[in-house]
Amino acid sequence: MSQPQRRKTWQRAAVQEALEATEEFVSAQTLHARMRDTGSPIGLTTVYRALATLAEQGDADSLQSEGEQLYRACSPKHHHHLICRSCGLTVEIGAKVVEQWAREVASEHGFTDASHVVDVFGVCVECQRKATVG
Repeated sequence: MSQPQRRKTWQRAAVQEALEATEEFVSAQTLHARMRDTGSPIGLTTVYRALATLAEQGDADSLQSEGEQLYRACSPKHHHHLICRSCGLTVEIGAKVVEQWAREVASEHGFTDASHVVDVFGVCVECQRKATVG
């Protein structure tokens, strides 16, 4: 059964616009603070709800990092992330091998319409450089 279509409010549009202006993954609190700094009257609870809806509808990526949900505007095609544990740099990556593996595992167990989320965490080149210099 499909999800009911939610109407797009000005608040959700404002949250989406703020998220699209941010390149890195951000928490609801961080995005809310940035919006407040620009004079937005939107409350934190509204930002949480809007981000959850954007992620549910595929307009935002969402990932769990150190116990906190983070969000970023995303491309509409299915993709995965390579994420720096130190600075949060995030790169969208293709993973054809993962896609094939997920289909095969699902099929072996009689599943159809399977989906998955794969995020790879590591330390980026710049953070490695800083760690060896400092």
